[in-house]
Amino acid sequence: MARVIVNFPAGRRPKRAESNRERLQVVKPPRVLRAVDSPDRGDPLAEVMAKCSQGDQGAFVRLYDELSPLVYGICRKVIRDPAQSEEVTQEVFTEIWRLAPRFEQGRGSVKSWVATIAHRRAVDRVRSEQSARDREQRDAVKLVVDVSSGVENEVEDDLERQRVRVALELLTDVQRKAIELAYYGGYTYREVAVLLEVPEGTIKTRIRDGLVRLRDEMGVTE
Repeated sequence: MARVIVNFPAGRRPKRAESNRERLQVVKPPRVLRAVDSPDRGDPLAEVMAKCSQGDQGAFVRLYDELSPLVYGICRKVIRDPAQSEEVTQEVFTEIWRLAPRFEQGRGSVKSWVATIAHRRAVDRVRSEQSARDREQRDAVKLVVDVSSGVENEVEDDLERQRVRVALELLTDVQRKAIELAYYGGYTYREVAVLLEVPEGTIKTRIRDGLVRLRDEMGVTE
């Protein structure tokens, strides 16, 4: 076979073929740098709460300044009444001061812990006010019923006394006088007999006959 010779222009030589190792070379991805959160910068109020738990009043003032708008807003949303919302806000911070040593940072932020206390206190105030209103309403209804019953009883008693007086006027004088002494005067039969200067048996008869007459006149059946 004839040998073919190819003349290349100067500087135009073909590049050397890449080896298999060169073609399969793995390009490593760029290194990614991850930010690491500092545990000291998690909750900005955690340190303040820690100082409150040690009785630091200055820290508590700072905590109040930071969170009182949040607490009042929660109370106002639940209670509606501005004056009561202010009262409950003070109660919430009193409880926070008392419970500060019990705060556990790992279970949530200071803000969420305070918000939970505020909501619970506000709900308790609403329930307390509702219970008081219900109690007052029950007392008012009971008072009206008692007064109405008392008036009705007085009217009934007046009517009954009037009927008795009318019926007594229909008795004989001796019957009426004996009954009045025995039942309205509180005397015994013997004492009535002494007062009227008649035998006791006679008094018993007059009273018995008079009561029968009263029963008939008033329409009372046995």
